Amino acid sequence: MACALLIGPSADAYIDRETAVLRVMNKAAGKAHTIYVPVGARSSFEKLGIMVRTCKQTDPFQAEDFFAFIEVSQDSKIFSGWMSRNEPGNNPLQHPDYDLWLVECRSMAE
Repeated sequence: MACALLIGPSADAYIDRETAVLRVMNKAAGKAHTIYVPVGARSSFEKLGIMVRTCKQTDPFQAEDFFAFIEVSQDSKIFSGWMSRNEPGNNPLQHPDYDLWLVECRSMAE
């Protein structure tokens, strides 16, 4: 039992970042674009409105991953949820015209 107290449960630590780097593909044109969306700011790409609520990086002592809570609209909300860079297929934007995925989270200085 004493050993369990010394080790204890591990708590995941995350670093908040100020900018989400997203890749958006226009399926009809077959072109992908990299866009930078500041956390808390509304941005647009072609017909899409994009809002990043938060963007986080895993603790530097863990395997690198990035997570962002993203809302996407086109006349109405078409996506709202978490995206992970290392597991883009778990919660993708599924839209007939666009694909969108998280590349990384950055601080303003990067």
